Parts: sequence; structure tokens; C-alpha cells
Amino acid sequence: MASQRASVVLTMLALSPGIPVTADQLVDELWADQPMANARNALQANVRRLRKLLQTVTGQDGAEILRTASNGYVLDTPAEAVDAHRFLELAGTGAGLTGPDPARAIDTLEAALALWRGPALLDTSEGLRCRIQAAHLEERRITAYEDLTAARLSVDAARVPVSELRQLAAEHSGRERLSELLMLALYRDGRQAEALEVFHGARARLAGDLGLEPGRALHHAYEAILRQDETLGEPRRALAHSAPALA
Repeated sequence: MASQRASVVLTMLALSPGIPVTADQLVDELWADQPMANARNALQANVRRLRKLLQTVTGQDGAEILRTASNGYVLDTPAEAVDAHRFLELAGTGAGLTGPDPARAIDTLEAALALWRGPALLDTSEGLRCRIQAAHLEERRITAYEDLTAARLSVDAARVPVSELRQLAAEHSGRERLSELLMLALYRDGRQAEALEVFHGARARLAGDLGLEPGRALHHAYEAILRQDETLGEPRRALAHSAPALA
């Protein structure tokens, strides 16, 4: 439990590198549901533990990396040294490249998603602030995956892992963009009937869970697939049929 609390302190500080986090905020994150008379002393013990760990890992003075400041503590490290911040920076850059340079967007977004090793802030997200940050990071993770899929569809639909996309769309049924991208990936793979089934499945789930109809973008994708709109690109099988026969 002590090591987990030290991890929570480190997470809170790493989420705001270079910015002081007050002792009151840290205490509230650690013991909001179980107030302690000696919470400040317990916090200081966790900070001492962290400083020793940081010194062992980095070879630098732990008190210089985790400094006391402004009635609290600050992690004196650049934002780019923290995976969460590197991910957000790369995800934002990649999103901006999906239209003008999808090939670069793919490289950038793949690098962003490669930083993930499991659920956000695993084992440190019991407190309110960490829960909020974990939810935000998970949301940005799905958005980055959507942007990556859109970029892959722009460059080469064959690069889209349809089974993975289908699973993610099922897990996040309220995210219509995932269903839209799955429909387009299936259509481009020559599976028009399956693409249309995705729309009907998404429509049924939205109606059953939320009492809503699909949004305009999902309807537009459905109608475009129905009429085999040329703006969607040619399905893979159509491309194969149009290829010249071998002599």
C-alpha cells in the first residue's frame, strides 16, 4: 500500500511537471475517503521514499528532482520526459497531419500509440484527480486510433486491421466515428453488405442504449455506400476485376 501511495504522488506530480502541486491536493488525492490526523507526515514519508527511488534510478539528487515548493512539491523534469505528455503532443501533431500529409500522420500517430503499455494510470487512479486524468487520456487514445485509421484509409485501406477496428467499435459503441471508419474499411475491402450491417447494428445500439438516431456523418456514410459513391474509392474487388488479364 505504501508503494502504491508513493506511485500516486509521483503520478500527480508527473501530470504537471514543473508546476507545484500543493500538499493539500496530494493529501486529498491519497486519503479523501479516509481522513488522517497525521496525513502530512505520511505524505512526507512517501516523498522521501520517492526521492530515494529517483536518486537510485537517475543517479541524481532525488531532492533536486522532486523539490519542495509553494507549500507542496514539484517534479523538476521537462514535459517531454513524461510519456503522457509525449503522447498528447504526438497525438495532436498527428491529428493535424491526417488531411495534408496522411503518410506522416501514420508515422506520428503510431509513435504516439506505441507509448501505451496498458490502461492509463494503472493502479493509481482511485483518487478523483487521477480518475479524471485517466479518463481524459483514454479518450485521447481512442481519438488517436480513429485519426490513425482515417490516415491509413487515405493511404492504403489494406493497412487497416479490420478485426481490431471491429472489436474497438463494439467496445465503444457510442463513438459513431469508429463505426463510420469500420464501414468505410469494409467497403474498401469489397464487403459492402457487411459495411451496411455495421450501420444497422450501430443504429440499433444507439436507439436501445440512448434513444438516439445515428448522427449525420454516419447516415452520410451509409447513403454513400448504398449508392457506391465514387468519393469512397473503389472497393478492392472492383479494383481486382478492372486489372488486365495475364497473357
